[in-house]
Amino acid sequence: MPSTPQPAEAARRPLAASAADDHASSDVTALLRAWGLGDLHASEELVPLVYEELRRQAKRALRRERVGHTLQTTALVHEAWLRLDGQHDSRWESRSQFLAVAAQMMRRVLVDHARTRRALKRGGGGTLVTLGDATNAAAASDEVDVLALDDALARLATMDPRKARLVELRYFAGLSIPEAAAALGISQATVGREWAVARMWLRRELEP
Repeated sequence: MPSTPQPAEAARRPLAASAADDHASSDVTALLRAWGLGDLHASEELVPLVYEELRRQAKRALRRERVGHTLQTTALVHEAWLRLDGQHDSRWESRSQFLAVAAQMMRRVLVDHARTRRALKRGGGGTLVTLGDATNAAAASDEVDVLALDDALARLATMDPRKARLVELRYFAGLSIPEAAAALGISQATVGREWAVARMWLRRELEP
């Protein structure tokens, strides 16, 4: 039977995990910067380091879609990656920034997908999504049309760009409050307050 870890040993484990995470993040940042400078090999090395995180983002985003959505996780990741690749010469600063841009790409993919479905249905009902919490089931009253949400976010961006970006991160990429805080460079407490305000504003804007 394994022995109980001593306090000093137990204390070292989170530090070791944190150091490993920091190292991995530094690797991603270095590769992103090389990619932005035109190093095509950096892209090949970057994919395995970020692919699982992109899949997690895609799964969380699609979890908010109501029954009947035809876009799959892998397809969303691949389409978002193609759009990211189109911006490979951007000035990448960090892993958090990259994931934030990935959230933008996933938003565009989901919105384009919803527009295509609406066109195929010749003006039929839109794609319903929920404004509920990213990890919990939402009430039916939280359901909104994804295209109406996209339009409302565009209006919010003209008034408060950070809140619009926060909704994009929380909603379209499903980032947690700590992840969104890291991507935006603000405290978790600020994210919590602004997320609540943004959701209230969106509900008011999206009322029928």
